[in-house]
Amino acid sequence: MNISSMTGFARSDGIFEKDSAKYSFSWEVKSVNAKGLDIKIKLPLGFEEIENEVKNLVSQNFSRGTFNLFLNVQNETETADVQINETLLNVLKDEALKLYFENENVFSKPSPVELLKISGVVKTSDYVLDDETKILFHRAIFESLENVIQKLQSDRQKEGEKIGAALLKILDNIDQNREEVEKIVQNSQETIRAKILEQINSFKNEVNVAPERLEQEVLFYVMRADVKEEIDRLKAHTATAREIFKTGGNIGRRLDFLCQELNRETNTLCSKSMDLTQTQIGMELKALIEQFREQVQNME
Repeated sequence: MNISSMTGFARSDGIFEKDSAKYSFSWEVKSVNAKGLDIKIKLPLGFEEIENEVKNLVSQNFSRGTFNLFLNVQNETETADVQINETLLNVLKDEALKLYFENENVFSKPSPVELLKISGVVKTSDYVLDDETKILFHRAIFESLENVIQKLQSDRQKEGEKIGAALLKILDNIDQNREEVEKIVQNSQETIRAKILEQINSFKNEVNVAPERLEQEVLFYVMRADVKEEIDRLKAHTATAREIFKTGGNIGRRLDFLCQELNRETNTLCSKSMDLTQTQIGMELKALIEQFREQVQNME
């Protein structure tokens, strides 16, 4: 089955070296189910300019899901330059201490490590590259991104195959229950006939019973007992679902629509039931369809 889940995870690591510069980097991509396509990207400082290209690449490869992409870059260059913005650090220190002494019961004592983590306090030459080096570095990052996307596609397909197998088993169970209802309906014709005759005989004892009244009662029982159309449509819907699996691709939305149709026919089947066993089977069908719907929510 060429189908995919919307749930997956992948990671790709890389190294970029040019002249004396050396960087290690990694992509982590997680995806979960969603009605549409939602892409969230977390990039390190200095790489904001590649965000749109990253989104375009993801949207070219996937149609549904919520995606969280994380790019981590580390400067492995031995001579990396580090500068501390002492002016900003002193301002932050003074303000942090002021808040601490005024609210000792609320705040903990300021930590130098936490102050150094604040954006703008520490400046490094990590990502200050010339134009040519930057182009080459970005190219290496995108090659790694393409690799992690392929891994994610593979992971989602493996998960999709597992879900697909589970969905096909549920379809088998739906068909088995539908066949049981068919048998009940076929064997209940005499019971329905007896009920109709009983109702007609009770009307005969009444005064001035119009023929139209008898016709209405007969028609009521006949229509109430007739579930052939519902059974036929259930059979057609499960057959359609199997064809969708054979076709493959992005099948989630089509299967979700079929869930609604299956549920509609089953509700009618239950409402028309004149047999306790048929009602029980109808409730089992509703439970199976709900299981089917829950699994379908994870399909792309």
